[in-house]
Amino acid sequence: MRYLFRPPADEATALLGLPWEQPLANWDPELLLDVPQRGISRHVVRFVAAEGSVFALKEIAEPLARKEYALLGDFSEEGLPAVSVLGICVDRPGDQEAVLVTRYLEYSMSYRHLFSSPRSQHSTTQLLDTMVVLLVRLHLAGVFWGDCSLSNTLFRPDADGLTAYLVDAETVERRPELSAGMRRYDVDLARERVGAELLDLQFGELLSPDIDPVTVAESLPGRYEALWDAVTREEVFRRDEQRYRVAERLAWINELGFDAGEVELVHTPEGARLRVQTRVAEPGQHRRELFRLTGLEVQENQARRLLNDLRSYRAWLEQEGGRPVPETVAGHRWMSEVYLPVVQAVPRHLAGRLAPAQLFHEVLEHRWFLSEQAGRDVGTTAALESYLRSELPRLPADLTTPAVLAGGSDQAQDQ
Repeated sequence: MRYLFRPPADEATALLGLPWEQPLANWDPELLLDVPQRGISRHVVRFVAAEGSVFALKEIAEPLARKEYALLGDFSEEGLPAVSVLGICVDRPGDQEAVLVTRYLEYSMSYRHLFSSPRSQHSTTQLLDTMVVLLVRLHLAGVFWGDCSLSNTLFRPDADGLTAYLVDAETVERRPELSAGMRRYDVDLARERVGAELLDLQFGELLSPDIDPVTVAESLPGRYEALWDAVTREEVFRRDEQRYRVAERLAWINELGFDAGEVELVHTPEGARLRVQTRVAEPGQHRRELFRLTGLEVQENQARRLLNDLRSYRAWLEQEGGRPVPETVAGHRWMSEVYLPVVQAVPRHLAGRLAPAQLFHEVLEHRWFLSEQAGRDVGTTAALESYLRSELPRLPADLTTPAVLAGGSDQAQDQ
């Protein structure tokens, strides 16, 4: 047998003692971790834990395993939203298929689990829009998915929204640029698969009676084209407008969750023609700003919400002290006096049901709700006590992220 791992491969050493010579289906259940949030796979997939981290192992033909290993590695380096690959095991005895090893995406869940959760507040429309964002980002990077579906996508809560990640790259083709025909074909495949999956949910009585799976699926191409046009179209405007119109367009692209790359402005008889090369590196400005001030690595919508709270706290500090407070000082004090006391207050038996940043966001939401009821600001402390008493215990235990189940709560806290 041969093992191939992407550097740094420290995590791989903990996996070398597993019985790779045996088919995954025959592995001792004691070696495996049950992951209720997982989706449906056409291959044999098993989950294992090692040193507090969780890995997904998928048996697949060696050529496909090598292809997916290379693609997922490239995606990771480019910041594309996909699961992170660790390595592959090939040349297994008895002409067995290869095993692709990826890192489990903490706090993520399949679309089926989202709909199955009694607490799920995410609509079908929101799920579809999140998937369309993923598809546009891949197409901008020249990635033809070929098997875009809800089953091949993992969703992770991001404040009031969701972020989608590609899981399966077996059918992916990479081009310098996708033609309009290839993009349309990929979208048509997604439409068909999404419709079938929503019908399956309907059959299992997991879908609201008010939702028509066919109608929802048929709306996918229109949603895709609207977003694609928003981030790629050229604009023409008067020369005296160009300064604020360029800034306006770049801000809008950032607000949609994309980053702007090269900006080309050409003066023509009709006016100034603006072309923006939209980048697909993971967005964006709020994540970077929060990391600079606090060292926290969270998702974009979560970062936006946390930054708002940090700025409010800074304003309060300045009001109380009667003098300006540097933003770095405010960031340090907010971390130690506001954020950490909240996320560290979660009882051990409830740990891991929400990512720390998502938990903090929900406590802020709960504070707003209680304050509206009381007609005054109840404060974070009271909101936290109420949330831990009445809201967090309502989350199903099977939402607990696998790293916590495996004893890796410290690692999971950083996801």
